Amino acid sequence: MMPPCGPPKLRMPALRRCRHSLLYNAALFLTASCLSFSPLYAAEPVNNDPPRSSDKTSPATAPRYSEKDLEQLENSHRLFPLNEKITYNLASAYAAYGHQLFTQKRYEQADSVFLKAQELYPDDAVYALLRGICNYHLKKYEIARSELEQARSQAGDSIEVLFFLGLVLYDTDDRQQAVELWELALKRAPGRKEILDVLSKARKETAVEASMDQGHSSRFDLSYDPDVDTAFALTVLDVLEAAANTVNSELDHFPEARVPVGIYKRGDYQTVTDSPDWSGGVYDGKIRLPFGSAKEINPALRAVLYHEYAHVVVFELTRGNCPLWLNEGIAEVFGRTQYNRPLIELEHAVRKGVVTDFRKLEKSFSGLASADAILAYQQSYSMVDYLVTTYGWHRVKQILVGLGNGLNTEMAITAALADYNLTYDGIIREWRERLVGDSTEK
Repeated sequence: MMPPCGPPKLRMPALRRCRHSLLYNAALFLTASCLSFSPLYAAEPVNNDPPRSSDKTSPATAPRYSEKDLEQLENSHRLFPLNEKITYNLASAYAAYGHQLFTQKRYEQADSVFLKAQELYPDDAVYALLRGICNYHLKKYEIARSELEQARSQAGDSIEVLFFLGLVLYDTDDRQQAVELWELALKRAPGRKEILDVLSKARKETAVEASMDQGHSSRFDLSYDPDVDTAFALTVLDVLEAAANTVNSELDHFPEARVPVGIYKRGDYQTVTDSPDWSGGVYDGKIRLPFGSAKEINPALRAVLYHEYAHVVVFELTRGNCPLWLNEGIAEVFGRTQYNRPLIELEHAVRKGVVTDFRKLEKSFSGLASADAILAYQQSYSMVDYLVTTYGWHRVKQILVGLGNGLNTEMAITAALADYNLTYDGIIREWRERLVGDSTEK
């Protein structure tokens, strides 16, 4: 008879080792994938354990499953719920299919599949780990923390659990405990770059922000330098709330998680962000602003706040899989509703025929000189403005959602503009033709 806590333990050691090996490797593979979503983390698994002789299967080489395959296995399991091999096959299929969904950044669906596997093997810590990772990326921090703590109670202080639980705690302002977990992980994996990076960032932030004052609004948690006037800080929150109303409405997306915001002196801002001198703000999971010497909100600062909040929504919709020109272009469209500067550098580039290839604007702008960065932002704004005025925000959102589902830029644009039979190159060509036409008219 099946006990109430789940199916009986497998009596085939080799089979269980194989299943555990697949899932263990899946956890490491997904950990690696998670780390690639933020520039802070390297795309490698956080693992320092020696390979085991039974570890012969990895998610990269595991069979691929469809929903139809899962349905057939589920039907078999319903007919023979006590058959251990069928249970094992179904759990392995869930793990592989969940991995497929995860690599497409379909975190909600991946989490639901891992939950089904967890229901089959509730004592297997790897499922709690995988669900914790999924919910961390969904910013469902309470669920993520619960699952990761469960994995920790079941399997002990694995490096993966310590690393991701630390991320959850850090993002929910339990910084001291996060640092303690990362320090423990570093003892188990000395020299690991990913752990060293998060510890270095956390220590810099803590040193800068330890004496900061705090403020809150309905959507935002603010920390600000003690020299910043409280009235100014509260005005920043008011403008961010207005920005959220505008951006959320246009993109029809309403983030659930609270958004952290920091106001720094310029020197502290550069210490924490390592940003170039021309940077007026950064969103890296927290909106960071070098407004420490400002006394009042002018149109230019309002533009920065609208710009940075737009990055919050774009990141959520795309899961971080967004070409930089599109990300910055959307942010500029919203920012310029508050302060619309002339596109002088772009006009000069068009006249000289030196407009930058958009594929060269898909990565970081941080290495650009100030003049080149201005052109990159203006060109990005111009393209997104063309997309919005010609095809509407709903098409832009479709591109973002496609990117969030794992499509590349070419595929996402082609899918969103399929009704117009347009591709990435096609939309660039249309944009160039409009630019040339506008230049000729002038």
